[in-house]
Amino acid sequence: MDRKALDFDLNALLSYASANVTGFPPSPSYFTVSKFGHGQSNPTYKLEVGSGASLKRYVLRKKPAGKLLQSAHAVEREFQVLQALGTHTLVPVPKVFCLCTDPSVIGTPFYIMEFLEGRIFLDPKLPGVAPEKRRALYQATAKALASLHSADVDAIGLGKYGRRNNYCKRQVERWAKQYIASTGEGKPKRNPKMFELIDWLQQHIPLEDSSAAAAGLVHGDFRIDNLVFHPIEDRVIGILDWELSTLGNQMCDVAYSSLPYNLDLGVELGQGLEQTGVPEGIPSQAQYVAEYCSSSGKPWPSSEWKFYIAFSFYFVEHQFMQGFIVDGSWVMLQEERVPSMQGKKLISL
Repeated sequence: MDRKALDFDLNALLSYASANVTGFPPSPSYFTVSKFGHGQSNPTYKLEVGSGASLKRYVLRKKPAGKLLQSAHAVEREFQVLQALGTHTLVPVPKVFCLCTDPSVIGTPFYIMEFLEGRIFLDPKLPGVAPEKRRALYQATAKALASLHSADVDAIGLGKYGRRNNYCKRQVERWAKQYIASTGEGKPKRNPKMFELIDWLQQHIPLEDSSAAAAGLVHGDFRIDNLVFHPIEDRVIGILDWELSTLGNQMCDVAYSSLPYNLDLGVELGQGLEQTGVPEGIPSQAQYVAEYCSSSGKPWPSSEWKFYIAFSFYFVEHQFMQGFIVDGSWVMLQEERVPSMQGKKLISL
């Protein structure tokens, strides 16, 4: 690889990895670094190192360069949660090898983890996948999320990983402040519907959100393209992208992972699968959530489901800060097109 294309010292990285990654070749004849292109806010790289016919692969995640918000891009927290889950649970996560907080090595803190040989599906419609395989992949997705949510955070050293109560309330308030600060005079125009959505969410926060007893580990960005599936088996071998993980209301993860049923976030924003037609083999939203509930032993909060889906819309709008998502999501709320699922029978997959 052209070393000029990197924003850090390849020799310094090689020296550090050789000394701190178990099994890393000490004097390799071959060492390349290439950046992954799919949607990481924390720059992510594939490391390939070898001597002769032997080749090993690793993944490096680092903080971006430049001035950052104090809590943003916390690779140290990613390492902490991955290490805890990998050491003490059966939650499918990549093994982490080392965390470097010394910015003199490659400019910003980073960690190195294993490279998982498997499949990543970027499109939730799973084009080119046989119908029976689609069903199995969605079942595996629900089971992986249930596995994540089953982690006993106190037992694995994550008891203080975040505040447990009022997760939704705090998120709505913080995102509202950030939206106001990033829009207005001299900035992108404010969307009145955004404030209507904020007001609606604040008035409909579920009672369970205030209970610390009901909280647990939250991934924060759980979706099918953040999962690595086994090369040939229909099971998840790695949950990726833990930047937004914390403790809180786990039903937010469930709703966010269900978002493709309600909203298409592809190149062109569009209606979700339940409006355009669920591809053959993919379970319905009710079936998908039923699989999660069956695997996790948690009840489906049917009366609050509309809130959690609206909260997911709000999260996506916060990420984009453009206003085009809230226009559609607010209309869906007003027209009762976001399903509450009340009265729907939960059908096992």
